[in-house]
Amino acid sequence: MAITIDSARGIFPQTLSADAVPATIARFKQLSAEDQLAWTWFAYIEMGKTITVAAPGAASMQFAEGVLNQIRQMTPSEQTQAMCDLANNADTPLCRTYATWSANIKLGFWYQLGQWMDKGLVAPIPAGYQLSANASAVLQAVRELDQGQQITVLRSSVVDMGFDPGKLGDYTKVTEPVVAPKDLAQRTQVAIEGVTEPTVLSYMNNMNANDFGALIDLFAPDAALQPPFQRPIVGRDAILQFFNEECQNLNLIPERGVSEPTEDGYTQVKVTGKVQTPWFGAAVGMNMAWRFLLNPQGKIFFVAIDLLASPKELLNLIR
Repeated sequence: MAITIDSARGIFPQTLSADAVPATIARFKQLSAEDQLAWTWFAYIEMGKTITVAAPGAASMQFAEGVLNQIRQMTPSEQTQAMCDLANNADTPLCRTYATWSANIKLGFWYQLGQWMDKGLVAPIPAGYQLSANASAVLQAVRELDQGQQITVLRSSVVDMGFDPGKLGDYTKVTEPVVAPKDLAQRTQVAIEGVTEPTVLSYMNNMNANDFGALIDLFAPDAALQPPFQRPIVGRDAILQFFNEECQNLNLIPERGVSEPTEDGYTQVKVTGKVQTPWFGAAVGMNMAWRFLLNPQGKIFFVAIDLLASPKELLNLIR
């Protein structure tokens, strides 16, 4: 039977991903808009004690500057309403603009709002405000996650706000300029215990170098990439767009892996390790697995990226 994207998704089925993350995100989305805003405020304050959020780069902030200045000039009640509209996915001009932004611009926007709320320049959560029982339960659920899982929930909590982009019709997505690949002299080469597949090593090295042109050449024309908790992204053009928008300046730290032949001349490879993001720096390493299926020509037919359930999963290389 021919190998398909759907069948490829089942390689290394004993890989345990962090199912608590999508479950917590789903519970967050069920909160009222007011509770979502309060939860976001409390969560960012609390997580800020152990996780340092890096200031966004100028490239991210320039696209949000106009909306931020617009919010700053509003009355406190208008500011609160604007943020509630974002949490409510309302159909307003501000929410429509927000919907066109990349994830990094949205993160920068909320980073700046948080800074202003802390300084009293934007309407803060009222003193003495108490979270509802439901919001408190979701906050407690986040406390029980490891740091890499926490930042995934925090990121999702703001990325999914604003108007539904699927209802915008034709629009231009606003994203930061693509970072130029690192010079060859600045690049380092990874070593993965148990894995010598050149394609897998090149995947890690090109990702760390922001060399997405060389990276996409490793994929077969009909390839697919499955990000954590998402459906596969199919086709080289769509995968390259994902790299440009979501993967700039990542630091992949693969540690160990296993490689074995499978049917029809394909090879399956599983690698575990950590990923550091520019938003949280070297202080937080997200425990990750990469599950590759290489075609007989050594090209990537499928790769799934999994946020792991626990650090001990880094050692779980069982087929």
